[in-house]
Amino acid sequence: MGGITRRALFAGSAVGAAGSLLPAAGPAAAKPRTKQARYRAAYHFTVPEQWKNDPQRPVWIDGEYHYYYLHNADYLTGEVGTAWRLATSRDLVSFTDQGIAVPKDTTPNGDVWSGSAVVDSGNTAGFGAGAVVVLATMSPHDGPADQAQYLYYSTDGGRTFTPHGTDPVLPNPGVRDFRDPKVIRDEERGRWVMTLAENDKVGFYHSADLKSWRYVSGFVRGGIGVLECPDLFRIRAADGTVKWVLGVSANGKGAGLPNTYAYWTGSFDGSAFTADAADPQWLDHGWDWYGAVTFDKRDADGTLDERTRYAIGWLNNWDYAHITPTIDSDGFNGTDSIVREVTLERGGDGTYYLASKPVAALDRYVSRTVRLGDLEVEGTRLLDHRGTAYELTCEITWDQAAGAGLQLRRSPDGVRHIDAGVHRDYAFLNRRPSVSPDMSGRWQESRSPFDASARRVRLRILVDHTSVEMFVDDGRYTHSSAVFPYLVDTGLALFTIDGKAVFHDVVIREFEV
Repeated sequence: MGGITRRALFAGSAVGAAGSLLPAAGPAAAKPRTKQARYRAAYHFTVPEQWKNDPQRPVWIDGEYHYYYLHNADYLTGEVGTAWRLATSRDLVSFTDQGIAVPKDTTPNGDVWSGSAVVDSGNTAGFGAGAVVVLATMSPHDGPADQAQYLYYSTDGGRTFTPHGTDPVLPNPGVRDFRDPKVIRDEERGRWVMTLAENDKVGFYHSADLKSWRYVSGFVRGGIGVLECPDLFRIRAADGTVKWVLGVSANGKGAGLPNTYAYWTGSFDGSAFTADAADPQWLDHGWDWYGAVTFDKRDADGTLDERTRYAIGWLNNWDYAHITPTIDSDGFNGTDSIVREVTLERGGDGTYYLASKPVAALDRYVSRTVRLGDLEVEGTRLLDHRGTAYELTCEITWDQAAGAGLQLRRSPDGVRHIDAGVHRDYAFLNRRPSVSPDMSGRWQESRSPFDASARRVRLRILVDHTSVEMFVDDGRYTHSSAVFPYLVDTGLALFTIDGKAVFHDVVIREFEV
């Protein structure tokens, strides 16, 4: 569900472009939208109106991806609860809205939380071969030990769903936090496997028919908050090594860790997961890549790519989920990260990690390319480029500098900007000099490890109207953060720290989706 009860899905305030607090999102906020609004993303997925949060794992049906996500159509009126809304896409850049697929409040169990959809090709559940089955959490009384798993099914290709009765297929055994079922098919053993978030544990369950589930094991990890939105998949590295990956959304901020997607590589025997190491790695080091899901990469004919997964995350954070100017200016609150291609890579120390890069189909939507070549910088160098949505790529090299990077969405007077780059032994994305949704001021600069002795770094940075995503060294580390710069802050500059650097092959690309 993403760390908040449905009773709170409309509460909070919005922050204006100048950083001032706007009235709470309630009936008074549902006013005509101004034509001057610039906050809807140019090339990232956004909810058409009102509210969205957790992505649900997209599934491949009839030659296109079905992307479901949690949606509250009554956000501005103060009505609570989420349904599953559907968008379809063939390339994961351009999406077509298909409306509500799994409605809320049509059974006594209320609204529908996170879960997963599967295509039941073998008719194991009895709804017909090819039926789409959704397992999702519902909480009829919204109590801490009231969460249970319910089943919906579709016989029209995943467009509309019918509840399978009103009783849970996996009742709550009396524990707090029992949610977010993720179901995969174990063809080797002829059964379904579910991972379930259970506070500091991921529970594993088996089923032959998607209707009756049996607990078989648990993977326990503390110290990173309540585990949510579990993920389990198999992936093959370029060297032929196969790993299973167990992922969760987790809040590690209290321990100085990210608040995004933690994962472990390891092995899975069909019942239990064994991690290669006790500590998790993180698929994103920024502040806003939560409730993320990975899913199969399919070729046009449906063939599975064993070496690549796709991934998408919610570009928000429960600490400030409702603090956004988009709800006041454009009538929506909900933006996702760019879809990523995730691969398994072997590090220099022999361990394996997941690397990310933007989905390749983004290349088809380039509307303008600006090639600036090699640029030598000492201090700050203002570029002759203005924009609020673009991609910038470059490789930076230096001999003596302590660091280097870019000032994104720079104000005309140079006071406000978002900084992205490296400094000594870490890469960073710092939104403090601009306007961000974090009113506490605590979560402004995100960091990831960097080998200073390399004296070079490759950066690929996606800037959109309310977000920045930075991919460091071919996606070894990524940072995703929500930002809300002034609309007039369109500048771009390069900078170095204590020395000189060369920015090689600087390329800016703009997109039209």
